[in-house]
Amino acid sequence: MNTPVLVVGATGFLGQKVVRALVARGKSVRALVRDGTDPGQLGELGVEIVRGNMLDPPSLDRALAGAAALVTTAIGYSARKPGDTLAKVDDLGNRNLIDAARNARLGRFVFTSVLTCELARDVPHFWQKKLTEDYLEARGVPFVSLRPGAFLNAMWWAKNLKKGSMPAMGSPTQRSTSIHPDDVARCLAMAVDEPRAVGKRIDLGMDRPVSAADLAEASTKLLGRPIKVQVLPIGLIFGVTGIFSERMRDMGAMIRYFGRGTYIADTTVQAQLFGPVPAFEDSLQRALKDGGLLEA
Repeated sequence: MNTPVLVVGATGFLGQKVVRALVARGKSVRALVRDGTDPGQLGELGVEIVRGNMLDPPSLDRALAGAAALVTTAIGYSARKPGDTLAKVDDLGNRNLIDAARNARLGRFVFTSVLTCELARDVPHFWQKKLTEDYLEARGVPFVSLRPGAFLNAMWWAKNLKKGSMPAMGSPTQRSTSIHPDDVARCLAMAVDEPRAVGKRIDLGMDRPVSAADLAEASTKLLGRPIKVQVLPIGLIFGVTGIFSERMRDMGAMIRYFGRGTYIADTTVQAQLFGPVPAFEDSLQRALKDGGLLEA
């Protein structure tokens, strides 16, 4: 049996994909799962389930015992569970995890970051990724930080697309980097073994940045029916909801950041370490299939 790779965030949207990608690569996988969380199909995949929490350091020590590497996709700012916050999970929780990895002399810590986070001081959940990368480096933990662009996930737009519209927050012609989440998971799994990746912060994206207008045009061709851009009133949406919600203020800051035109990946290292960079058209076709808009 291989020494296990610990996956933190294994029951989440991206974490489940990472587990499957690791299993497909022949890895033994251990998943850190919080008390009260259903591990779902992880057990059926042969995954070892350990109960613990990023805010409970002794549980992290137990989870890391004998592990060869760690991949974390955990986030708190999405408030998936009551009590999850940026300060608790993304800040304190990640620092606890890094300290535990250092104490365990872990061979590889693979971190899921965000594209150009070092430029996004005004976007709290982006900037926290940069701070976590800095903490990894300062603590001397052998790490790889992958920085994907926005997820190209048609399940989020399926209702709009069925009505013939592609939602746009901000300028419909402003291009930025996206990537299919399966490709992010594949790169995270590969980063566990890739020796050239250690100590690097690596952008992940498709072969080119795209705009909402590009997505609408390509979707029109793939679906065989007109898809038009629908510009959403982000100023009103985030201005009103941001009065009551720190998370919505964060999301509003993110959308404004996208409008600066700096959310663009340099995929040179991605291509060198993880193979050909996915093409936009292929990625969109897969996303539309995921959303039930094209036959699989």
